Amino acid sequence: MKILVIGSGGREHAIVWKLAQDAGRPEIFCAPGNAGTAELATNVAVSAEDIPGLLAWAKANRPDLTVVGPEVPLCLGVADAFEAEGLRVFGPCREAARLEGSKVFSKEVMEAAGVPTARFRVYDDVKDAIGGLSEFDYPVVLKADGLAAGKGVIIAATRAEAKEALQRMMTERAFGDAGTEIVMEEFLEGEEASVFALCDGEHVVLLPAAQDHKRVFDHDEGPNTGGMGAYTPAPIATHEVMRFTRRNVVEPMLKELRRRGISYKGVLFVGLMIGPKGVNVLEFNCRFGDPETEVVVPSIASDLVPILNACVDGTLTEDLVSIRGEAAATVVMAAPGYPGHYPKGLPITGLAEAAEAGCHVFHAGTAMKDGRLVTSGGRVLTVTAFGKDLREAVTTAYDGVRRISFEGAHYRHDIAEKAFHRL
Repeated sequence: MKILVIGSGGREHAIVWKLAQDAGRPEIFCAPGNAGTAELATNVAVSAEDIPGLLAWAKANRPDLTVVGPEVPLCLGVADAFEAEGLRVFGPCREAARLEGSKVFSKEVMEAAGVPTARFRVYDDVKDAIGGLSEFDYPVVLKADGLAAGKGVIIAATRAEAKEALQRMMTERAFGDAGTEIVMEEFLEGEEASVFALCDGEHVVLLPAAQDHKRVFDHDEGPNTGGMGAYTPAPIATHEVMRFTRRNVVEPMLKELRRRGISYKGVLFVGLMIGPKGVNVLEFNCRFGDPETEVVVPSIASDLVPILNACVDGTLTEDLVSIRGEAAATVVMAAPGYPGHYPKGLPITGLAEAAEAGCHVFHAGTAMKDGRLVTSGGRVLTVTAFGKDLREAVTTAYDGVRRISFEGAHYRHDIAEKAFHRL
């Protein structure tokens, strides 16, 4: 069996790692992959966003299944293009991927489905948007409609900040066409959790909830990043919260999409805010989150291939998915300067020593240069460990991190502290 994984980050390395353990021993390809995926799969020199290039490779090599990691190719319609050629794809079609590609569309579907979310208004004119600020308290949340590489959400503490942000987004086009329309919504207090829902268009299986750490520095300080670490299970997502998420969020969303003629097949990422106003949806993503994937996917005890095939075929059942009875934590090691400007090509050492400590090291931004492993991105490595409880998992992960070295490496030291307080 041939499997193509599209993407090049830690998420894709974790997916490739899990697929490589499948009883069927599939032949795995990764486009474009990284130095870590190259150890388990054949990297293909095609960008994840080059839909014609990916399709040409797939038509020539006929993979039995394609797994799409990032959101951009899904929003560009890679699943539609592959399916039109009779190729099987784990990942939603372009219309379904609009749940991530368009904040406006996502909010409209939530409203129609009766899914709990923050009160909102949509604007396509900056003057109207500034006038609409009077309808909201502060802080207020402003979201660019389209994809903005995770940077299109601004929390404005005052009216002056909000006006300035609206001008940057809608007039100066700081986020390009993504800011043509904006969503203005109330700020919700509470604690966030990430839930991955496996979907086959109608049936749903929820994977254990995780919690991401977005800010670059300890204690949630500094600018937002792509994610500096994660852990699972997240105590904030109780059995009651998970049951509520299934019945009042995911199932109504799939039903509303079906009503619109859209079948959602793949994984639906549900970003929750759990707080004084109950359980509310902050956002939907149309793919596995990163770095949550690096703890959630390795926590799946059963083979992954049958699960993904069932999502494609519309035959997903709970009995296909079993979960390891352990906690998992991952710590992101980032390049100096990240999330701002950062150098590339820094030599990396210590991965074998981290593995000896009991860690799985997933490559996020790495490459091989003159036979040496070097940095090639902002988030360089995600160091994952399991434990009989969360504290053991975190302790082991940090032990692995301390054995790895590259110039200027930095990471957060407080992964899962919120969970420890709650536990």
